[in-house]
Amino acid sequence: MKNVMRLSGGTIVDATLIAAPPSTKNEEKQRDPEMHQTKKGNDWHSGMKVHIGVDSRSSLIHRASVTAANVHHSQEVPNLLHGKETRFYGDSAYRGRAQRERLKSLAPKAKDFSNRRAYRNSPLSDADRETNRRKSSVRSKVEHPFLTLKRLWGLAKTSYRGLAKKANRAFATKSPAVGMLAMFNLFKWGKSLDGRGAPNMSKWCGLPARLPSRQASRQ
Repeated sequence: MKNVMRLSGGTIVDATLIAAPPSTKNEEKQRDPEMHQTKKGNDWHSGMKVHIGVDSRSSLIHRASVTAANVHHSQEVPNLLHGKETRFYGDSAYRGRAQRERLKSLAPKAKDFSNRRAYRNSPLSDADRETNRRKSSVRSKVEHPFLTLKRLWGLAKTSYRGLAKKANRAFATKSPAVGMLAMFNLFKWGKSLDGRGAPNMSKWCGLPARLPSRQASRQ
């Protein structure tokens, strides 16, 4: 057990949008029906989301899931926590009373360190903005896997139809023995979360990945 890499008490959660091609040049003459639209800023995007839970100390990914783009970030939190957290980090999309109640049941010892949100009649104070900046310095670690996944390994756009195939690409590279997200753990540290230096199919290199079921992908 000396070589086992232990998780810290903090988990950072976030999601990134993977665009789906708008082309209808296929047998069905239509876009992928399992891809949906979501609004980001003033623009609409069609595709899927990759959600991850990252250890706040080491930046290692310990949980992941894939959904259509219209699924809100906060809905995937139950699939991104290991349950022993003492700190929970996320942007303002993970904030709210319902989310705090859910966090109590998922990780009873976790304190909510998600960023505070400004409202129309209740802007953030200077103290709130400074607190958010401190939290963001920790939360920025969740962007490192997304940078590697999208910029270095080419998952900025989907290449297959159907959530299951897209999830398989997110979790599996051209070599079927290694997952892309699990590969990030090896890429960064040279070992998986179970302390081994080589890929382990049964444990996905320490990354429990949630692939969408056919029934869920149709919703």
